[in-house]
Amino acid sequence: MSKSAELKARKAAAVPNGISTKGIYVVKAENSEIWDADGRRYIDFAAGIAVVNTGHRHPKVMAAVAQQAQEFAHTCFHVAPYESYVRLAERLNALVPGEFPKKTLFLSSGAEAVENAIKIARYATKRSAVIAFSGGFHGRTLLTMGLTGKVMPYKRGFGPFPAEVYHAEFPQPYHGITTEQALADLDRLFHGDVDPKSVAAIIIEPVQGEGGFNVAPFDFLRALRRLCDEHGIVMIADEVQGGIARTGKMFSIEHSGVIPDLVTTAKGLGGGFPLSGVTGRASIMDAAHPGGLGGTYGGNPISIAAAHAVLDVVASEDLCSRAAQIGERMRTHLEALARRLPAIGDVRGLGAMIAFELVKDPKTKAPDADLTASIVAHAEKRGLILLSCGTSANVVRLLSPLTIPDAVLEEGLSVLTASVEAAIGIESARAVA
Repeated sequence: MSKSAELKARKAAAVPNGISTKGIYVVKAENSEIWDADGRRYIDFAAGIAVVNTGHRHPKVMAAVAQQAQEFAHTCFHVAPYESYVRLAERLNALVPGEFPKKTLFLSSGAEAVENAIKIARYATKRSAVIAFSGGFHGRTLLTMGLTGKVMPYKRGFGPFPAEVYHAEFPQPYHGITTEQALADLDRLFHGDVDPKSVAAIIIEPVQGEGGFNVAPFDFLRALRRLCDEHGIVMIADEVQGGIARTGKMFSIEHSGVIPDLVTTAKGLGGGFPLSGVTGRASIMDAAHPGGLGGTYGGNPISIAAAHAVLDVVASEDLCSRAAQIGERMRTHLEALARRLPAIGDVRGLGAMIAFELVKDPKTKAPDADLTASIVAHAEKRGLILLSCGTSANVVRLLSPLTIPDAVLEEGLSVLTASVEAAIGIESARAVA
């Protein structure tokens, strides 16, 4: 029995079935590559779900973590605070869009960041209702599951969910949902389900993650901003997956020019170490009473040190520009592939947050989840790590580290082509531009 097979058996016996995993049991990772327990190498087009934007074990991140570990690992910021937390808050306050005073709270996970953003918005507005969008993903806690607009695998069997959460249509041009139709659905919501004057916050991913890498049209985001201003609603940009240089800008909402009131971050911020944050208008962030926000591990010193190094690397290696370059190469490759394979119905995304949607028929656009799963499985056999997403599980997303070398990127794209063709049934892989 291989070591991986042995570990798979041990996992089945010791870990709940609800924890889904691939069959890759990692023992080493470096930049954009992973090696498993049997010594097999994989090219990583997942980056820990957009966590290691700076690559696995970036030397500057690891050095910062080692240095912090020599000093102290945990005191709890509420008990014995430290300068590095304050300095990171200052850096994010300067980076998050908006020419107004800002403040930042640090936590451990993306779901915590979202929950705290909702708490802060409710406290500041003295309102309770929250609007999220179809296809959105905001976490796995009870409140964030309620906000999430994707049933499987996140919501089925886990209800009931918190009250006062409403969902509106997210624009999807490929599926015929225009900005105008999505705004009409919001209007329907305001007239039929919830008074806008009772809404504390509207939360949106400028690029949906689990929902299928759907990019919110910029005119839709601008219209949301106007609605929030009109009704006194806090606009929250969920940048947990799309932030920290992933889309070619530090935050994905910057592409639209829209300024949100609050921004949630996580994943790429910690460079592989658990860290999340809420950054926003000081007048809103300061609303809650002392002691009303926080958590034992929030802003852990080691994760904070890693985040400082991540921001240094993003700047010194110009990872925003690199994300745009990677995304352009991926998009060009996928669009060439789509021109000869009608099963690829759509290619979309921003920067190095690119995906392609698989359909049974390009006219009906019926989702092909089986083909999607087959592509991911063929890629794993060939040494490429891919992730699927989409509300119908028919989208493949590409999330390589932004530090991936060109040669490894090209190798990964070649494996991707071979995997798609093998899943469709084409025997010989043919190079694409």
